[in-house]
Amino acid sequence: MSAQQDSDRGRRVSLTLGSGGARGYAHIGVIEELEARGYEIVAMSGCSMGALVAGVHAAGQLDRYKEWVCRLDYFDVLRLVDVTWSPMGAMRASKVMGKLDELVGDIRLEDLPIPVTTVATDLTRQREVWFQQGPLLEAIRASIAVPGVITPIHRGHQVLVDGGLLNPLPIMPTVSTRADFVMAVNVTAQSPEPVSLEDLLPPDEVAEEQAREVARDKGSVDFGGWMEGVRGATRRLFGNGAESEDDDGDKADRGRRAWGRLDMILASFDITQAALAKYKLAGYPPDVLIEVPKTVCGAYEFHRAEALIALGRHLAREALDRREQGQSRVSGPEVVGPRPLVSHASGAKAGEEEE
Repeated sequence: MSAQQDSDRGRRVSLTLGSGGARGYAHIGVIEELEARGYEIVAMSGCSMGALVAGVHAAGQLDRYKEWVCRLDYFDVLRLVDVTWSPMGAMRASKVMGKLDELVGDIRLEDLPIPVTTVATDLTRQREVWFQQGPLLEAIRASIAVPGVITPIHRGHQVLVDGGLLNPLPIMPTVSTRADFVMAVNVTAQSPEPVSLEDLLPPDEVAEEQAREVARDKGSVDFGGWMEGVRGATRRLFGNGAESEDDDGDKADRGRRAWGRLDMILASFDITQAALAKYKLAGYPPDVLIEVPKTVCGAYEFHRAEALIALGRHLAREALDRREQGQSRVSGPEVVGPRPLVSHASGAKAGEEEE
């Protein structure tokens, strides 16, 4: 075996990226760390935000996408919210999809240099739908349609919504790939107690994120005003323009409760996905698992891209260091201080099928 062949051993990775809203920005950092170390991503599967990042990366536009999201501030995120009066969802996501169209254009999944599977849920037949052929943008749009929040895609008799409803971490589509190991990134992980983004970042990254927060507060962006805009939007989205009180008559938290309607939908979806992801991991354990607690930020905090990308890269660095040091196969999950669980379990066998 040549020196080049020997150096390439163990470098082919099959990558699964889970759903989780803004936390899915961490997927970008994971991909960056893999590529910086010379790993070759030979197959990808993803759900919701994971489907979006996988598709954009396979289309060769991840750098441009990263550049765009890292420029988004509070108001930019709010401007991307295109309200609709449809009874099937509050937003159309057409502005986000328009930007993706600028980046990747009319490309099909089967023409991508890296095989990509995106996962949606068919509400009509109550089962998963895997996109492995057809327009990439349609596959992404179906996978990001959070029920009740983003309008679904209608395809024939199918009503397609976010794949996280049934499979927030779709490892199964990649287990038969000829790769040296399977890596999965779960960004809706449960944790024993709330863990903040700052708890997980290295000190230098924490300082940078705090500086960005100060800059946001001192700049032209008024977070209080932005939140009032969000509250007004959510009142329009869900009806009931009046702010209600609890039975105890507490009036101090009225603003929070007006915003809490959307918050409760997304938080409920997060909880369900976190539980489902645990079952998927038990059935198809990856060789390397990176877990980001769902408490690090809200699913809609899309203005925190830089910090979340840095977190993904940091956690990937830790996981790959362990694998490269020969510690990738242990009997159970390993707790690293206050950090999320980073486990390295034996991989699923190629060719296994879901029952």
